[in-house]
Parts: sequence; structure tokens; C-alpha cells
Amino acid sequence: MNYLAHLHLAQYCQSQLLGNLLGDFVRGNVQDRFTAEVVEGIHMHRWVDAYTDSHPIVLQAKHLFPESLKRFAPIALDMFWDHCLSRHWSLYHEKPLSEFTREAEQIVQDQQRAVRQYTVLPESFVAVNDKMWSGRWLESYKDFENIEFALHRIASRRERLAPLSQCITTLATKYTQFESLFFVFYPQLLNAARNE
Repeated sequence: MNYLAHLHLAQYCQSQLLGNLLGDFVRGNVQDRFTAEVVEGIHMHRWVDAYTDSHPIVLQAKHLFPESLKRFAPIALDMFWDHCLSRHWSLYHEKPLSEFTREAEQIVQDQQRAVRQYTVLPESFVAVNDKMWSGRWLESYKDFENIEFALHRIASRRERLAPLSQCITTLATKYTQFESLFFVFYPQLLNAARNE
């Protein structure tokens, strides 16, 4: 799952939004670095990632990629799941996506201000977080072309990630199959997260 799904799941489960976004930017034991609410959000993020990566439907989706791209498939699928969620947002949330993102941005900013009083947030998180809101990434995921752009951007960061840009071809040619898998998988993730 990518940023939009993590925020949606956090709100759905009444988990702390900032912690759920921080999950990709902190490693190891975070107990002594953050408040209990932030730590719970980080743990929720980690649980969602582990559940997603090991789910049979996600493993099935991974096998739709060529052998040479299978190790990059989880990143591409995370982006694609956010694309599906944003395209079909009204199935999963009562508020319009634009309203949800505005409210989420305000909450995250408020939580950041509170956290900065006692700890320093990772620079990488602060940079990505600022760009995400100013660039309206969450709303942009609705357009498949923006998923392609995002994958190319990630692929250009490190040479070892370069093959990631090739994943867009698989996502495009098997779009309907991936979307169908999302419709089965995401409700199961919501249900499991609620019961976690």
C-alpha cells in the first residue's frame, strides 16, 4: 500500500495519521523516539505492509509480472493499489477524495507540529511529506499517467531501481486483471485492519 491507502486505513481504524505516514521512513525500535500514538501508527503501517506483501491475492498479482520484474512488483503494485483506491474512492469513503486529503493534510501538519516539540523527524520524511501535499499526489493517483510518472521518478533515484520503470507496461497491459484483484483484496485488508 502507498500513501493514500495508508492514510485511508489509518482513519478507518482510528490510528494516528502521522505515524502511519512515518512507517516507511523509520527503522527498528521506535518506542523511545515517539509518543505512544505515533508508535501505534508506525506499527499499524508495518502491519499493513506485512499483511499486503504476504496476501495470496497480492502474490497472485506479483506473478503477473515477468520474472525479471517480480522483485520490483511490490512497489509497482503499491502505486497501482492507490490508483484503484482513488479511482473508486466513493466505494470506500463517504467524503470526496479532495475533502479527505485536505482534512488529512491539516491533521498531519498539526501532528507534525506537536511531534517536533520533542523529536526531530527524518529529513527524508519531511521532504516527501511536503512534496506530497503541495503536489497533490493523493488526488493525482486517479490518473494512470501519474502512476507511470511516479514509477519513473522512483526508478531514476537509484540505478538498482531502474527496472521499476518497466513495470508500467505490465500494469497497463494487464490493467483489468490487477483492478479485479484490488476489488477482492482491499475489502479483505480493511476487514483485517479493523480486527487487528
